Amino acid sequence: MRNFDLVVFDWDGTLMDSAAAIAHAISAASLDLELTPPTEERARHVIGLGLYEALRHVAPDLPPERYPEMADCYQRHYFSCQRELALFPGVESLLARLAERGFQLAVATGKSRQGLDAALDNFNLRARFHALRCADQCRSKPHPQMLLELMRERRVPSERTLMIGDTTHDLEMARNAGVAAVGVCYGAHTASALRADSPLACVGSVAELDAWLERNA
Repeated sequence: MRNFDLVVFDWDGTLMDSAAAIAHAISAASLDLELTPPTEERARHVIGLGLYEALRHVAPDLPPERYPEMADCYQRHYFSCQRELALFPGVESLLARLAERGFQLAVATGKSRQGLDAALDNFNLRARFHALRCADQCRSKPHPQMLLELMRERRVPSERTLMIGDTTHDLEMARNAGVAAVGVCYGAHTASALRADSPLACVGSVAELDAWLERNA
């Protein structure tokens, strides 16, 4: 008997190995605007937030009217390497097994819809997901809007929904929506930071995630 009906994944750092590329693009955009680049830890901390929310954290001295300029620089650096990025090993088989078991699958991401669509098409995964929510469609994590809309669209209550992500933003969003969560420790945020949010579990690889879902989902 299943414990969940809807499984919602974050994208960057959870399904796709992109945290380092995002951090690099943030630093490169900072240099383009002659700003002091953030440390890698700070750049990784904002992964999962909507783009403008992330820029407010990594470039606090930048006037708000220049956010679009920095966003353009960031997107140029990120999209220049996007096709070189890969899914974490085991992701495709994990999604296939969950689909075979009858789960509804969804994505809640800090990416733009354009960016997520490009990634889904690149990996031929669009058909795997029943619903998608992005940062330019909803309020940024950790606000619960993405999860609330996904649950309403798929007609699944909070107690039958599971959120899986690699950042504290994901786990806090899940808590704000009254949804259980699992943290993955191979992405942007550290295992200690994730465990501080008291998820059901923290796993160190896609294989560990697969095994946990087989036993517990």
